[in-house]
Amino acid sequence: MTQDPAKAAKARALVASLLTVESVVVAALGVWLIVLALTADSVEILPLLGVLIFIILGSGGLFAAARGYRGGKYFGRAPAVLANLIAIGVSKYQFAAGLYIVAIPLFILAAVTVVAVLRAIPDSGRFS
Repeated sequence: MTQDPAKAAKARALVASLLTVESVVVAALGVWLIVLALTADSVEILPLLGVLIFIILGSGGLFAAARGYRGGKYFGRAPAVLANLIAIGVSKYQFAAGLYIVAIPLFILAAVTVVAVLRAIPDSGRFS
């Protein structure tokens, strides 16, 4: 079964946009963490560096997946699904802590992205 090329391009554009938004949000959280570290009285540098490395890798990975989707490639599907399933799990802890202002947008963005990524499936004859 072949997919309409216009629908496929629209689905890829949606996924790429969602992944780009997520990449920017993760990078912004990294900047916020740096500002908090600079204004704190004391900072444990090694744990901070570890978190910053994961932020750089996570934001960069989401951005790479977005670029791939935008270019018609699908190599970012598995990392995008994994990252968003993790975000859904994180939102559960945010709900438990009563941080609804964080949990609800995080859950909605992650759930919409997972659905969009799973719906943007390439043709059966195209494995790029």
